[in-house]
Amino acid sequence: MWGMNKHLIALPLVVLTLAGGAFLYLAQGDTAQLPPGADTGREPVFTGPRSEMIPTVNIAEVKPWTAGEAPVPAKGLAVARFADGLSHPRSMLRLPNGDVLVAETNSPPRPTGGIVNRVMNYLMNKAGAGDPSPNRISLLRDADGDGRAETRTAFLTGLNSPYGMALLGNTLFVANTDALMAFPYKPGDTRISAPGRKILNLPAQAPNMHWTRSLTVSPEGMLYVGVGSNSNIGENGLETEANRAAVLEVNPRTGDYRIWASGLRNPVGLAFEPKSGALWGVVNERDMLGSDLVPDYLARIEFGGFYGWPWNYWGGYEDRRVQPQRPEIREYTKRPDYALGNHVAALGLTFADKVTLGAPYTDGAFVGLHGSWNRKPAAGYKVVFVGFTDGEAGKAKPVDVLTGFLDQDGKAHGRPVDVTADAKGALLVSDDVGGVVWRVTKGK
Repeated sequence: MWGMNKHLIALPLVVLTLAGGAFLYLAQGDTAQLPPGADTGREPVFTGPRSEMIPTVNIAEVKPWTAGEAPVPAKGLAVARFADGLSHPRSMLRLPNGDVLVAETNSPPRPTGGIVNRVMNYLMNKAGAGDPSPNRISLLRDADGDGRAETRTAFLTGLNSPYGMALLGNTLFVANTDALMAFPYKPGDTRISAPGRKILNLPAQAPNMHWTRSLTVSPEGMLYVGVGSNSNIGENGLETEANRAAVLEVNPRTGDYRIWASGLRNPVGLAFEPKSGALWGVVNERDMLGSDLVPDYLARIEFGGFYGWPWNYWGGYEDRRVQPQRPEIREYTKRPDYALGNHVAALGLTFADKVTLGAPYTDGAFVGLHGSWNRKPAAGYKVVFVGFTDGEAGKAKPVDVLTGFLDQDGKAHGRPVDVTADAKGALLVSDDVGGVVWRVTKGK
């Protein structure tokens, strides 16, 4: 990572010494003061940091969708189930023949000892994320073209918290939490039984925070892997952050790699913008500075770019919890292009060139916002659209595409993750808590 030294020490976060109900009772937390939407766009509003001795905890309890329920599409759009009964569906990949691969996956096993780990595991269970990872990729096929997958097969099994997928020629690349793997692929296959070939080890040392490994392929055939940090602000020691908080560029033929960009706390969705050919990503920023900081963002991920983590955010605001400070690097820190909102947990990204929802969704990016835990009131829990002009994020605020994942009581029917186009130009949205892949189309 650019500018990091293993001898630098980040201030540890305050150790949580209260467990279970007592912790939740005392953690009343910080409430947002900015009006809705002020924390989004190219020029978001910033407050001063409000440090949290005990984190603000506001996790939506899970209330599963019933058979007749669905999210709420924007005016002029419609939504239906493409597939359901899935176990934590997250990232997706549409194959050239129209089949859709979906990673059914979850965090690798977390440590169970100690109060902090017990509290975190309790919170994950409450959020619907405490189940063991299914560790498989499933294939969804809509052979009759009616907008619902009538075929579902276990395409790849025995994986290790898989996330990113990319197809290059006759090779399917899969990013497990600890390794980039390659598998032989033949069009029409409904299962791959051949053993995978390891291309590259990926960092996964304990506690392996930000375990997802996003993946995309460039038009030139290079692979790009997003690897999140192993901490919030480096409190686990910067020696545990090697090749993390970064996007890696990997040669799929040799396994050689280099750090493409760094200082990205948790880069998840990665995609190439169709007009400029530039790599873009959505990034999750740091926690525990109050409900009005720090905005998760959408940014062009440039070669050699440094985006501030852990020392600063949004192009130069210093995080004084991190010691020693590095004020000299602010002039080298790239500012993100577009704020998506504080603590919204942006995960999915796809551009509109293959999506046919009509205006105003013709030039820009769809983003899946998984939803907050460290904010009051809750934020995210929806899919939004960010308009682009000439390959750049525009000045307008994000437009809601799919909402209603939270009910009126603040309980979560689902949490959107990834977004992609199907073979007919509909927008597919994976919902890991709901166990559904939703299909958004133009209304009739």
